[in-house]
Amino acid sequence: MSFRHSALRAIALTPVVLAICVPSIAQAGNPYPKPNQAVTGEPVKPRETVAAIGGVFFLADDPAALSAWYQRHFGINPVPTSYDDQPWTQESGPTIFAPFPKEGQTMIPEGKTWMINFRVSDLDAMAAQLTADGVEVSVDPTAYPNGRFATLLDPEGNPIQLWEPAPPE
Repeated sequence: MSFRHSALRAIALTPVVLAICVPSIAQAGNPYPKPNQAVTGEPVKPRETVAAIGGVFFLADDPAALSAWYQRHFGINPVPTSYDDQPWTQESGPTIFAPFPKEGQTMIPEGKTWMINFRVSDLDAMAAQLTADGVEVSVDPTAYPNGRFATLLDPEGNPIQLWEPAPPE
């Protein structure tokens, strides 16, 4: 390998230099940039970031029936009808927010543009419960380093993924 190629490889390993020279490559090389990270080396005012997802909103042919289905099968309370009622509160934990390219992905069924993933503590028990209620669930037999997964559709064909996180080591 020539010096020129070695030097280019060393520069490519330096994100700040790469970001200044070729910003699009820098973003591709760092899929999780820190929100307050300075790319140019100049002082950066801290930016506000979101704390969590506050709601999931989507269109439905029969919102009342679909809301009741989610409450029965997943324990998700419907939207409160007064300020005295409590909305569904989720447990804290990891949440993945991942836009996918439209071409080449296989997780989201054709014709759909989103999928929700619910964390569960016992995937086998949840799958058995859903199956007993007549819901078709496909449990992935592979245990991945980050856990186990299953997929299903709600009554309107919206994709749902269940995720049992791997236990901490």
